[in-house]
Amino acid sequence: MVRTLGVEEEMLLVDVRNGRARSVSGQLLVRAAHQPEEVAGVGVHGALEGEFQQQQIETHTAPAADLDTLRREVARWRREAVAAARSTGSSVAALATSPLPVNPITVRSPRYAWMEDRYQLNAREHLVCGCHVHVSVESDEEAVAVIDRVRVWMPVLLALSANSPYWRGEDSGFASYRSQVLSRWPSWGPADVFGSAEAYHRRIREMVLTSVILDEAMVYFDARLSAHYPTVEIRAADVCFTVEEAVVIAALCRGLVETAARDWASGHVAPDVPTLLLRMATWQAGREGIEGTLVDWRSGLPRPCWRVVDSLVEYVGAALEDAGDLGVVQDGLLRLREEGNGAMRQRATFDKTGQLVDVVAEAVRVMNSKGCGEAPEGRLRPTRLDKADLRIAADWQS
Repeated sequence: MVRTLGVEEEMLLVDVRNGRARSVSGQLLVRAAHQPEEVAGVGVHGALEGEFQQQQIETHTAPAADLDTLRREVARWRREAVAAARSTGSSVAALATSPLPVNPITVRSPRYAWMEDRYQLNAREHLVCGCHVHVSVESDEEAVAVIDRVRVWMPVLLALSANSPYWRGEDSGFASYRSQVLSRWPSWGPADVFGSAEAYHRRIREMVLTSVILDEAMVYFDARLSAHYPTVEIRAADVCFTVEEAVVIAALCRGLVETAARDWASGHVAPDVPTLLLRMATWQAGREGIEGTLVDWRSGLPRPCWRVVDSLVEYVGAALEDAGDLGVVQDGLLRLREEGNGAMRQRATFDKTGQLVDVVAEAVRVMNSKGCGEAPEGRLRPTRLDKADLRIAADWQS
């Protein structure tokens, strides 16, 4: 039986007048609560939810067994987010950081107040958006076996999804500056091999007992056991610029989980790769994305990005083919090579106009066009600014 998968996407709420991130998540969710049950996020239909900062929103898809259903779910909940934001005079942008200057405003809750007090400037500056993929597993033992084996591939997912080159009004020099912001948090990133579910849960308890983190939900590993669902949650990716990129990342995650589970069932030992090396690989992936080199975990040496991507596809190829996902992944990766990922698209827009507000305008345009829905044959068209888009963007200057 094929494993089900679901996607959580964090996205920016932006002012339609000037493109700046806007703290309206509370208003948006109140309005969404008056919609029908499936829009309000009740039950198993998916959800719109708040996040740490008032300038962002999170969508959850319902579990899906095939990529066509998942594609429709991702597109549907992006549309729901756009519609709910419109009622507040805002829109939604699938950007992993805000290109324009922003002063994050934390959602009011006892939990987030604790985090603000504990993490100080890290919390006050924290406004990043990721893509989290849930893949079903049979047990905690299988889940931990999967986590131990997929950890070496997480930097590749980060590189493919990189969508945050700009930070607080300037080019960070990174393809994914979100990964740098997250590295400030004590529990983020690659983890050691655990070896068993008992060892995993013991380590989480030990982390909580330090009082450095509040509870299990603050374990921000690249891949972790979900606290609410029978899934492995893979958290390495930036929020993706388009629906199709999110579907490709989700398919690769399912392929990784299935392949790792098969390896475990066959008695193959998890790769003995030092966490320090994976931290180096993660840094490199965030720095160069898909435009340079990645650290190959097998050799510990830099290799051209697409050779490392090819080795990932080769590793998960049988699982992708069995699930019917191989063609979608191959087409999606070819499109990424030809058109670029979110970081490359953002920089291309800036290179055309010299204005960061146009970067936000382009992201909003994609969310309000077929880039948020289903293109013919499941393919998304290249995003380009036309003269009308540029006039709208010019009106956003502050």
